[in-house]
Amino acid sequence: METKNLPQPYVFELPIKVRDYEVDVEGIVNNANYLHYLEHTRHEYCEQMGFSFSQMRLEGIDPVLSRAEIDYILPLRSGMTMLSRLWLERKGPRFIFHQDIFTTDERPVLRAVITVVSVRDGRLTRGDEIARAFRLTDS
Repeated sequence: METKNLPQPYVFELPIKVRDYEVDVEGIVNNANYLHYLEHTRHEYCEQMGFSFSQMRLEGIDPVLSRAEIDYILPLRSGMTMLSRLWLERKGPRFIFHQDIFTTDERPVLRAVITVVSVRDGRLTRGDEIARAFRLTDS
């Protein structure tokens, strides 16, 4: 995924097309599906950075979602394509994903702040392996 021309401060963008089965009886994307879009974007970003969830698991690292804050702005409908973007920061053991979704004509659909922590053998870690992979420093 090419990321050099993204609006700042985004470091990753993923186009995603809404599928028919993701809409509810009102004809709009069900709110729970946005969590899937956000997670899919994070997984694709990790893979691009060379540290996929499969690789993390092999190394005994479990990234765990600890908080999700979502503001829904504009509904999406079947067949629409969205642009899911993210940037992230590290605060101690927490990785804060700032994730926004836009329509292809740049109308904001959703704004989210997703907090992830790293667990190894059932214990919270500082997540230094993840920070190295993502080239992050502690803020």
